[in-house]
Amino acid sequence: MRQDAETGDAESRGAGQSRFPPPTEYLYPFGDEPGQITAEIALSFGPGTDLSAARIEIPPLKYNKSLLLLLTQDDCKQAAFSTTWAAINGRPLSDTYFYNAPHLRGGDMPPDTYSFGKALGSTDGTGREVRFSFTTAISPEWDYMDDKAVVRPGFTENYYRFFMRAGLMWDDVIEMLNYGVGIAFHDVNTLTVDVPDSIRAHFVSSQRIVLDRLAGRGCKMLIEPNGNKAYVAAAEGYDPIQTIFLQSGGEKLRPFAVNGDLLRTRIERGLWLPAAIPAVIEAQMARPVEEREAVNIGVHGTDRSWSEMLLWLNNTYGRDGEDCLWMPAAEEYFEYNYLRHHAVVNARATENTLTLTVEMPGGPYFYYPSLTINLLGVDPGACTAVGGGETVTGLSWGRGRTADDGAEALMVNFDCRHALVAHAEHFVAVYEADPSAANRADARYFVAMLKDSDCKERLLKRIK
Repeated sequence: MRQDAETGDAESRGAGQSRFPPPTEYLYPFGDEPGQITAEIALSFGPGTDLSAARIEIPPLKYNKSLLLLLTQDDCKQAAFSTTWAAINGRPLSDTYFYNAPHLRGGDMPPDTYSFGKALGSTDGTGREVRFSFTTAISPEWDYMDDKAVVRPGFTENYYRFFMRAGLMWDDVIEMLNYGVGIAFHDVNTLTVDVPDSIRAHFVSSQRIVLDRLAGRGCKMLIEPNGNKAYVAAAEGYDPIQTIFLQSGGEKLRPFAVNGDLLRTRIERGLWLPAAIPAVIEAQMARPVEEREAVNIGVHGTDRSWSEMLLWLNNTYGRDGEDCLWMPAAEEYFEYNYLRHHAVVNARATENTLTLTVEMPGGPYFYYPSLTINLLGVDPGACTAVGGGETVTGLSWGRGRTADDGAEALMVNFDCRHALVAHAEHFVAVYEADPSAANRADARYFVAMLKDSDCKERLLKRIK
């Protein structure tokens, strides 16, 4: 008798299907991320290099990009996983059906799937892939998030299991978080949606659920629902919410003109349709960098028109185009800008080495301890090596140019996520259990994030 794949029965998976455990068994340990980090980076130069004029800057956008695009998806929609996340990460897409993370890992897909054949994103300025990301609203107080997918690979009598659900499951959210997607509060389960005190009480109860379901990861962002300003008032009285996106009445975000850390700044989005977005972007690209607004997009459900818009972004302004675009989760941009204004960088020159010590203060529920640093006033070609200390887990460097004035710089991108190596090892193990092209691409992507080391070389050798 055939059973669902979740039972662990091998027959139910079908010949050649994945035997890797479902994704709920792995979640990056966000709750263990340290709140305060000291990073040390050593830059080595050829003999006789003059370091006396060396200057350090943290650019307004990571990787010296000149255009910021943010995408926030409302209403905890299932399409955030099976369309938005899937398109970005080179996974199957369907024009008719929806699927969940256990379906993907269990090898159980809708009958009409297609794929772009590649992940979508930009580079970090040194050739390394940086995939697009986005933020999805979640609904912690609604029971549907606790539902479990029915996984039946090979079952074709009906496709009820691929009909659209009420919204995302926690399994889907966990998988997206592992790839860098951000989360945000939106609606809360109260009838008194015009009373800030009631909404605030539900933020508290929602946060308890989030911390429990996501192993200590909390939520620090609000996407205003339905233009309801009572939610904004409630968020401003609830300390964990540190960034707020509005449909109207907020500030336009100009990354190269930001002077502060944006803490509780009301930031405005645009609810454009995909066909209108190219013109919106082109209008911003025609402006000087200092005046350029972030393209801050809000959306509810996504479909083929949205996934094709993401493909257009990749091909026009991303990795396969101008490569001038940074599209992170809104949380990541907020943290980067916060660190840009609050990190303290000290430089010490000794003979042919410049050692940077970077003090990186965190905030509540911070999960992206990473920065780009530009070294100006020194010939980038004179640098022979860049190394990171113990707290630096990811590192890349190379010759670059600043986005505002085009000055030549030595660009260093570093990441201090404490479990980045274990994270890469997880995706290598996924690939070894199910050596598909998509799993191989994921494994190479996460291993490439690591700083050079013997461990990184060992992981690369395991990816055939």
